[in-house]
Parts: sequence; structure tokens; C-alpha cells
Amino acid sequence: MLQLLYIVAFTVLALLAMANLIRSLLTLGIESQRQTASSRVRTVSHPELLDSDGQVIDEPLLVMRSLSVEDARAQLDAIYRESPSYGDDPRGESQR
Repeated sequence: MLQLLYIVAFTVLALLAMANLIRSLLTLGIESQRQTASSRVRTVSHPELLDSDGQVIDEPLLVMRSLSVEDARAQLDAIYRESPSYGDDPRGESQR
């Protein structure tokens, strides 16, 4: 009898979850239709997405290229040497 109660309870929970999923999909579809209808008015959430004229940038913002480990280490070392605290050593030891 207890097994039958579990089956009924989980069936009800599964039906509620499916109904919630369908309702969410319908709501998402309606929201996306609203957004495409109002896409003429574009709001920008961050100023870095604008160019110097205030227009939205429609190009990739980050382009990565492959670096060797030695090149990456050299660039990191150069950045570290340019930092203001490069010469500061609280223990009095010299830099390499």
C-alpha cells in the first residue's frame, strides 16, 4: 500500500513539474516575441559596449591568439617588473 502511495505522489509531482515547464516555455516565448517587437529601442547595459559615437558595437570584443608558455611567462614578468612594488622587498632580500 505504501508503494502505491509513493507512485501516486511522484506521479502528481511529475505532472506538476511538466505543467510548470510548459508554462515557463510559453512565458519565455511570449517574452521573446515582445523583445523582438521592441528591438528598435536598444538599451545598453554597459558603457564598454558603445563606441566613441555612442553606437552599439556589433563586433567581437575579445580575440584570443595562441601563445607559447615562454611568451606568456615573458609578458607576465614584464608586467611584474613594471609594477610599482617591484623593488619593494619587506624582508630586505634582493630581487633576482
